[in-house]
Formats: sequence, C-alpha cells, structure tokens
Amino acid sequence: MRNIRKDRKKEHIEYFLKSSHEQSTLFEDVYLEHNALPELDFEEIKTNTTFLGKSVDYPIMINAITGGTDFSREINRTLSKLALKFNIPMAVGSQTIGIHEECSRESFEIVRENIKDGVVIGNLSANATIDEVKAAIDMIEADAIQLHLNAAQELVMREGDRRFKGLFKNIENIVKNIDVPIIIKEVGFGISKDVAVRLYDAGIRYIDVSGAGGTNFIEIEGRRDVKKDFSDIYTWGIPTAMSLIQCSNIKDDLKIISSGGIEDSIDVVKSLCIGAHMVGISGEILRRILEGGYDSAYKYLDEMTYKLKMLMLLLGKANIEGLRNTPYKIKGELKELVDN
Repeated sequence: MRNIRKDRKKEHIEYFLKSSHEQSTLFEDVYLEHNALPELDFEEIKTNTTFLGKSVDYPIMINAITGGTDFSREINRTLSKLALKFNIPMAVGSQTIGIHEECSRESFEIVRENIKDGVVIGNLSANATIDEVKAAIDMIEADAIQLHLNAAQELVMREGDRRFKGLFKNIENIVKNIDVPIIIKEVGFGISKDVAVRLYDAGIRYIDVSGAGGTNFIEIEGRRDVKKDFSDIYTWGIPTAMSLIQCSNIKDDLKIISSGGIEDSIDVVKSLCIGAHMVGISGEILRRILEGGYDSAYKYLDEMTYKLKMLMLLLGKANIEGLRNTPYKIKGELKELVDN
C-alpha cells in the first residue's frame, strides 16, 4: 500500500504535466469597472490581511500539491521558501502517507521548518479518523487542516474508494474534537450552495470551493487507467466562479477560499470581489517550479503580487477590505447559471 501511494503521487505529477483538457472557471464572465480617477498613490495600496489568526502580506495561498516522496520533498522545500519570502499561507498535500510511513514525514515537516511562524495548513481525506487528524496537525504544527472531498477522483481511480456514506457525520465529529480550524476542500469539482450550507450547519467555518477549471483529477486518474475511457466526463464540475458566488453569501462568519484554475492576478482580484477571503493557487505554481525551479516560481509570484496592487489602484481600492466591497457585474454563461 505504501509503495502504491508513492507511485500514485509521482504519477499524479507526471499526468498533471501531460493533461490537456481545458475548462473555463467562468471568471471571464465577471466584469469589473475601470476607475480612471482613483485618487490613490501606488505606495498607498495595502495588500496585507489576516488569515487563521495570523497576519499575511497577500490574500494568496499556496494550496495543497504533494508530499511523501523525495521528489515531493524538493517541491515542498521550494514552495515553503516562496511562502516564507512572500509571507503567504501554504497547505501541504495529503499527509496520509506521512502518518503511516515515518520516512515520508520529512517531506511534510520541511514546510514548517522553512516557514517558521507563518501559516501552515495540513491536509487529509474527510474520512480520516480523529487520531489521524491529530497526527497530521502535530506533524507540521498546523494552524488549520484541510479535509478534502474527492468522490469524483476516487471513482475514476483504479484503486480508489467506492463508499462515501458517513462522511458528513465524520466531519461533524472532527469539528467537535479538534481544536484548530477545519477547512473543507474539494479537489477540483466545486462545492455547491447546498453542500456549503450543510457544512456550515456541521460547524465548518472555512470552505475551499476548488472549482472546475484547474487541475482535472478525472483526466489525471483516467490517464492512469488504460482500460477505461473517461474523456466524456472531463467537463464535470461546478466552475470556480459559480461555486464561489453560490457559497459566499451564506453567513458572514463563513470564510471562503477561491481555488481551481487560479492562474493570474485578475483571477485573484475577481475572486476577492465576488466573495473570497483567500485565493489558493497550485497547478500554475507547480508547473513553474517543475519547468524553471525557484526563480521561475518567484518571478511568477512577484509579478502576480505587483499586478494585484496595480489592479487595486485601477479599481480605486486602497486595501483588501475595500476590494472585497467592489461592485461587479456578471454576464454570459455565468449569469445564466446564477439566474437559474
């Protein structure tokens, strides 16, 4: 089982790079109006915010990617150095392998070692036990833990789970018995308003919508299975912008993380304008690291954060709280979905 997990993690990265299906997040259907007279100086723009009780410099987080192998360790080393440099949160990949295999733990522990007092978030399946959740938190001194929902991925995965009863009660139990915040996270197919309401009623106050338009695990797992063709359902899922709009107006104390196909500064700005409290990136930054290493990923984040400030000025917003109150309009397919 341990070798299977390691091989699967390597294959996920390999097939991520080979993935070709493109699906829209529908952020192109969010319209923001240019402010030609912003009455602001660039140096006035403040991008800092508070997340999980700690101050961060930008409302951007490096979302769960990988862990458990020597190759993953080097990826996490680079990601954590970037998170420290930009003072942004980082979530690790699923820690199941680290819990059950001691030699895999270092690939996760290095994140806390590098980020020091910054925001580090753990990650496990939503079917994890209380003891597993506690072990994952202790492993990296996590400020919070993501519990991922991945039914679509599991159903395509050759060795995946086929039983999903009891997840809701398990989440309720974890919320009652774990002291750090619990973040419920999809893995690329979105969270609907109905599910978000149920999660809120279970005590969840952080949801990562992880909508369609980014890394597609139906395609990735489908490429691993040479016996079945899943290409006809590559389009499955709730586009990120749609999921974000659905979930963002449920309760004031429900914090929404926008992720799933976030690639550039305009995606970040639009996410914050339509309801996100934090914006997660994973696929694009992983691609930069694999193709160009730390320097390429640093350039990507450096340009993204500069353009975030630039766009805030062009909207006449001096801080993140102001940005979250920016008027917007929706059009096209997104409007049709929201209005129905």
